[in-house]
Amino acid sequence: MAVEVKYVVVRNGEEKMTFASKKEADAYDKMLDLADNLGEWLQQAPLNLDDEQRDGLSFFLAENKDALGLILRGASPAETGKKPTEAKAKKTASNSKEGSASEKQAA
Repeated sequence: MAVEVKYVVVRNGEEKMTFASKKEADAYDKMLDLADNLGEWLQQAPLNLDDEQRDGLSFFLAENKDALGLILRGASPAETGKKPTEAKAKKTASNSKEGSASEKQAA
């Protein structure tokens, strides 16, 4: 007989999702916290969203928080498909190229 350890995320007495690792369960729980906070914030928006729309939107934004962060920092929506580390590497590379060009001008 095998023993399996499962981590269950429970919200308001309802099982939301089951995971094989604590790390995944904690990440999902954190995402649900973010979705709850976004839902409360969206209630203040000057939009007429019903509860289902607001919950769906807040869950979508929480699931895509990395892409949302990039957009809020000024990245174009097309760039949000890239991993944040790729975007940072691209930015660092362009900054180092600019620095070397300015050093050439100063010389």
